[in-house]
Amino acid sequence: MPDSEPQVLSSYGVESQTTDLPSQPCVMVIFGASGDLTKRLLVPAIYNLACDGLLSDNFVLFGYARSELTTETFRAQMNEDIKKFHTRQKFDQDVWDKLVSRFYYMFGECDDLTYFEKLKIEVANLGAKYKTNGNVLFYFAMAPRFFGPLCDNLYKSGFRESEGWRRIIVEKPFGTDLESALKLNREVLAHWDENQIYRVDHYLGKETVQNLLAFRFSNGIFEPLWNKNYIDNIQFNVSEEVDVGARGGYYDSSGVLRDMMQNHMFQMLAYLCMEQPGSFEPDAIRNEKAKLLQAVRVYTPEEVQRYVVRGQYGPQVDETGTVIKAGYRQEKDVPSESRTETYAAARFHIDNWRWEGTPIYLRSGKALWKRGTEVVVEFKKPPQALFRGTPVPQLHANRLIFHVQPYQGIEVQFQAKVPGPTLQLQPVNMRFSYAEAFKASRYTGYEVMLYSCSHGDATLFSRGDLVEAAWRVAQPLLDYWEATPAENFPNYARGSWGPKEASNLVERDGRRWFEVVTADLLKRVALFQDGDMLFLSQVIQALRPRMAEAGEMIIRKGEIGREMYLLARGEVEVLDDSGKVMKILKDGDFFGEVALLMSTPRMANVRTRTSCDLFVLNKVDFNRILHDHPQFAQGVMEVAKERYSVK
Repeated sequence: MPDSEPQVLSSYGVESQTTDLPSQPCVMVIFGASGDLTKRLLVPAIYNLACDGLLSDNFVLFGYARSELTTETFRAQMNEDIKKFHTRQKFDQDVWDKLVSRFYYMFGECDDLTYFEKLKIEVANLGAKYKTNGNVLFYFAMAPRFFGPLCDNLYKSGFRESEGWRRIIVEKPFGTDLESALKLNREVLAHWDENQIYRVDHYLGKETVQNLLAFRFSNGIFEPLWNKNYIDNIQFNVSEEVDVGARGGYYDSSGVLRDMMQNHMFQMLAYLCMEQPGSFEPDAIRNEKAKLLQAVRVYTPEEVQRYVVRGQYGPQVDETGTVIKAGYRQEKDVPSESRTETYAAARFHIDNWRWEGTPIYLRSGKALWKRGTEVVVEFKKPPQALFRGTPVPQLHANRLIFHVQPYQGIEVQFQAKVPGPTLQLQPVNMRFSYAEAFKASRYTGYEVMLYSCSHGDATLFSRGDLVEAAWRVAQPLLDYWEATPAENFPNYARGSWGPKEASNLVERDGRRWFEVVTADLLKRVALFQDGDMLFLSQVIQALRPRMAEAGEMIIRKGEIGREMYLLARGEVEVLDDSGKVMKILKDGDFFGEVALLMSTPRMANVRTRTSCDLFVLNKVDFNRILHDHPQFAQGVMEVAKERYSVK
C-alpha cells in the first residue's frame, strides 16, 4: 500500500488568485470500503479536497463491502480512522462533520447481481437527494480478480444506461504479467468504453512527478538540450530503507519489478523522455507516453542477462557475525528458499531518434542504506583539453536532479571558479525546494487523481495500450528469471546499496551511479543533527566524490586529520596498531568527523575492504560554512565536547 507523501497545495503568491473549480457533483461508490485503502488514503484525500474547497457540495460517498456494517457504524468507524490518518496540520472538525454526514454504506457480495440491483436503487435515491446530475464514480479498491465481475454486474444491473456520466477507477496492480494484463483489459472493456476506465497509479499524483512534464515543456532553456547530443545518461533511483515487513505474503508473489519498476518507474520514464505533445489534452499526452514506451527495446534472453541485475537482501550482521536484522527469507510469510527479487537494476534502450544510444538506468530496492526517489539527468562533459596546463585535474558532468521524495525539488549542478588567483573549479548547486517556494501540506497522492477523474481528465491515468506497452518491456525479464532462477540469493546485506553487480552494470559503460546525499543522512552524524536545511545543503554541496580500490589505506594513525568521510558504497575496516580489525563500516557510515573540528592526529588506521565510493568533506570547506552560519558554530563545538571529547 502506498505511503502518504508531502504534496504541494498552493503557492504563497498564487493562493488568493486560484481559479480551480470544485470537483463535479457525483456519488462515489467505493467497492472494498471497509479496507485499509479507504481509511488510510481515500477518505483522507477526500477530506483534504473538502478542506481546500475543491470538493463539490453535491458529493456523496457510498461504501460497499462484505463487512456487515450499517451507515451509522460505517460513519462511526470513519470518525475514528480520520483522526489517525488525516494529513492536515490542524484537523477541521466542522469540515469533517459536514463531509461524513454524506457517507453511506451497504454490505453485499461482488458476484451476486441481486445486491447490485439494490445498489442501483440506493445510488439513484442519493443522486436525487444531493442533486448529483446522475453522475457516478466507481472506485475498485479491491484485488484485480474482482475487476471483471464488478464491471459485469454494474453493466447487467443497468448502471450504464442511466443519465449522467459513469467512470470507473481501478487500482494497481493491473495484471501480474503481460497475459493477465491483456485478459484484464478484455474484461473491463467488455461492457465499458476506454474513456470510462481510469487505471490509477498514485505515484502520478505526486506533484514532483507531475512537475517532470511541466518542467520540460514550460522552460525553453532545457528542451533544445533534451536529446542524445547533449545528455550522456539518465538515472532513475527509487531506494527504500524499509524492508518487506508484514507484507511478505503479498510481496513474495510480486517482487520489485512488478511492485515498482513496471508501473511507477516506467511512468516517470515516459514523462521524462516522451516527445512534445501537440497540446496538454489528456489523449495528446497519453499518445506520446505510449509511443515512448513502445520505443523501449524489448530484450532477448541474452540482453536480459547482460543489461539487468536482480538482488535479494540478506540479514544484517555485526563484526562478530551476529545477526542484527533478519534477511528477506526470514520475513513473515516468506518461503525459506524464496527466489523473489527485492532489488533490480537495469539499463534500458529507447530506440528512437531522440534517445538512440543514450543509456537509461533504473534501479530500485528494499532494505537499502537510505530512502530516496530521484531522477538524475547527466549531461555530457566539455572537452578536458581546454583546461590542459591549469590546476583543474578533471571536469565533472553537469546534472539536473529531480528530487521526488522525501525532499521535493529540482537541483542543477554546475562548475564555478573557486575565489583566488588561480583557476580552480568547484561543483556548486542551484536548488529549488517545494517546501520553501510553496505552501505545503501532506497529501496522500490521491487528491489529484480523484479531482481529475471527476472532471473527466485522464491525463494522469494509464490507458490500456500504455499498460500493455509497459508489460511488453517487463515480460522478458520475468520470463528469463523464471527460466533461470537466481543461485546466489541473498546477494546483498540489508542496509547496503544493493548487489555489487548493479555497480558493475554501470561501470562497464564507464559510468557510475550518482548518489544523492540528503539532509537525513547528514543528521545521522551528531555534528549536523541541529542544522537547518540551508546549513545542511551547503554541507552537501561541499562533499567531494572519491573512489578507492580494495586495500587502500584511507586514514593512517598519527597523521593530522583534515577530512571527514561518508561511505556511499563499499566496506572499510578500522584497524588497531597490530592490524587487528576493531570495526567494519558499511554503506551510509561516517568516519573521521573529529578532523573537521581540530587538526589532531588520527586515532586509528582505516583501510578499504572492497572498492569504495566515498564523499569527502574537508576542514577548509567546513570552516567556510561555519563562518557563513555562525549560529551553528557554538552548537557544533558543544556537541563535539560532549560526544567526541574535544576540548
